Amino acid sequence: MEKTISNNDFNELLQKENLVVIDVREADEFAAGHIPNAKNLPLSQLENRFFELAKDTHYYVICHSGRRSEIACQFLTAQGYQVTNVLGGMMEWKGAVVDGR
Repeated sequence: MEKTISNNDFNELLQKENLVVIDVREADEFAAGHIPNAKNLPLSQLENRFFELAKDTHYYVICHSGRRSEIACQFLTAQGYQVTNVLGGMMEWKGAVVDGR
């Protein structure tokens, strides 16, 4: 069963804890605005790059709306990673954003 967290709960948790955030949007989307300290690992590259992630770390996965992060979470869970899908994605994000352009 896939773990999920609402956007609001995620934002509150991010204020209190040092969470590891993976943004699975493409590089241009990530550059246009992302959560501070998020790591960009596009879904299109995930199958070839997931080994860059540590199995003893819990990851919070986000995308634009929640669909790509859901796919990423299903894949990563199958590989034995600890992940939580952030529902609503960046469309619903009300927290801080870094513009990487």
